[in-house]
Amino acid sequence: MTTKNQLDAFLKSTLPTLRAIEGGDLSLHVTSEDSVERPLGALAASANALVEGLVQARHRTKRYQRELEEQIATIEKQRAAIRELSTPIIEVWTGVLCVPIVGVLDAERAADMTASLLRVIAQRKTPLTIIDVTGIENMETYATDHFLRMARAVRLLGAECVLSGVNANLAWTITEIGVDLADIRTHRTLREALQEYVRQQEAGTAGALKR
Repeated sequence: MTTKNQLDAFLKSTLPTLRAIEGGDLSLHVTSEDSVERPLGALAASANALVEGLVQARHRTKRYQRELEEQIATIEKQRAAIRELSTPIIEVWTGVLCVPIVGVLDAERAADMTASLLRVIAQRKTPLTIIDVTGIENMETYATDHFLRMARAVRLLGAECVLSGVNANLAWTITEIGVDLADIRTHRTLREALQEYVRQQEAGTAGALKR
């Protein structure tokens, strides 16, 4: 039978440990001189089992957190790869970049595309960029505005930006929404845009030779 003195002594030695455990220190354990068959020993064993459960739960939480962070990092890498694939920048001719647009052009994709394009232009010093919209069936006002912003940004780097792949539906849509594309030269196909650039280069070379 547990005496009052034994209980007082147990509580006196145990309470500081329990307070420390409550504060987050799970390295401590409740001690008792009694065996688990006796009340105080059983109480100490139960408290230690609870602490062990908390330790395991903490380990699981840390493991889940690491796994979550790894998954988030993987998702971000995949998103970056998808963005890069969805907005490829191809050098189709010496000094000519082509940005084929396929699918929906939202604000985030347009911003990523513009940033990537400007970075490539600055690195390669390319004089011409062709934005090819052959893969777009319809164009909303905000998409047209993105093209205008992109063209202006390209010009700030001293390069030229033209639009190719403008079909009848796109031409009608652009006219209907009242967007002014006077600052951007347009071509029906990528081939036509590239051919005009080559003709200009040949004419410039011929003029230089005559001089």
